Amino acid sequence: MERGFFYYLSYNLFQEAPSYNQNANYYLVTDIQEVWINQLKQGNELAAFNIYNSYSKAMYNTLIRITSDSEIAKDLLQEAFVKAFGKIDTLDDPKAFPGWLKRIVVNTGVEHLRRKKYVFEDITNEAVELEGHLDDELPIEPETLHNAIKELPDGCRSVLSLHLFEGYKHSEIAQQMGITESTSKTQFRHAKSLLKKKLEGIYAN
Repeated sequence: MERGFFYYLSYNLFQEAPSYNQNANYYLVTDIQEVWINQLKQGNELAAFNIYNSYSKAMYNTLIRITSDSEIAKDLLQEAFVKAFGKIDTLDDPKAFPGWLKRIVVNTGVEHLRRKKYVFEDITNEAVELEGHLDDELPIEPETLHNAIKELPDGCRSVLSLHLFEGYKHSEIAQQMGITESTSKTQFRHAKSLLKKKLEGIYAN
C-alpha cells in the first residue's frame, strides 16, 4: 500500500476548507479574521458569530471524521467553540487561532471517544494489506471520501482520523483512548485496508 495514495486522500479531504494550507500544515488567518479575533477578546458578539461562521464547517468535518455521527458532531462542535471562546484570552497570537482552535476541537472529539469506549475489532489473524494500488491521480471527491470513512468500524475509523488527518502519533492515540500503541498501529493499517478496498470498488466502475 503506497504512502502517496493516503497523502492524496488527506489532501482531497482538506479541499472542503479553502483557507487550509496543506503544505505548511496550518490555517491562514486573513486580516479581517485577525480583527475579529481581537474583537472577540473584547467580548464582541458579532465577532464571535463571524469567527464561528469562518471555521465551523472545517471543524465540523473534523468531528465527523472522528465520530461518524452528524448529531454528535454538531453537539461537540458547539462544546468546542464554547471552550475556545471561554479561554480566548489565553491566546497570545491571533494568527495562531486556527491551529489553537483545531486542537480544542480534536481534543473534544477524543474526550467523547474515551467516554464512549469504542470496541476495537479483533483482527489478529487478518491480512490488513491489499495487493495493487489505487491511482493517486484519480479525482476522488471529498464527499466520497467522507462517506467511505463514515462506513468504517468505529474503532479503526477513529484511529485513522486521528493519525492520518489530525496528526496524532500512535503513542498519543494510545494514551488518549486507553489502548496500546500496537493496537493503534494495527487498527490504522486495518482502516487503510478497508478504506482502500471501498474506494477501489467505487472507482472500478
